[in-house]
Amino acid sequence: MQKPNWEIGRAPQLYTSEQKKRRDESIWTLIQGILAPIQFVAFAVSTVLVIWYLWTGQGYEIATISVLVKTALLLTIMVTGAIWEKVVFGQYLLAPAFFWEDIVSFFVIFLHLAYVVLFFANHHTEQSLMLLALLAYLAYIVNACQFLLKFRAAKTQSNMGDSYA
Repeated sequence: MQKPNWEIGRAPQLYTSEQKKRRDESIWTLIQGILAPIQFVAFAVSTVLVIWYLWTGQGYEIATISVLVKTALLLTIMVTGAIWEKVVFGQYLLAPAFFWEDIVSFFVIFLHLAYVVLFFANHHTEQSLMLLALLAYLAYIVNACQFLLKFRAAKTQSNMGDSYA
């Protein structure tokens, strides 16, 4: 288990030198780097389609397909992210450096999967499903910001010459 560096005035290190080496050498880092922007584009397109449907009442089918595609991408990036965490930190989820990101990710996955289950169960109105999709997307934005801040911190530590960033 990684021991945090709690020097006064400094953020704890995200990676030990061994973890940084594994991160930099892992194919899963590249895969995450490819999937994340693809998922973001799917999110952006789907958000527009969902809002368009809610605003006009038109395009439910394409909005639904976009939510299902976004959900499939989310699940793919979550599985590959768990593998990345195992390679870098030695555990599939909840590594100390990404604990809160993983916790919020569980909530994001729950909301997306709730949409899928309710869609296929056919027990809710189109509008309620689209509102659930927007709620899932709001949680996704929070989670994406968490990861962006974490990667920015790692880059900042690396640029400062820290051996662990």
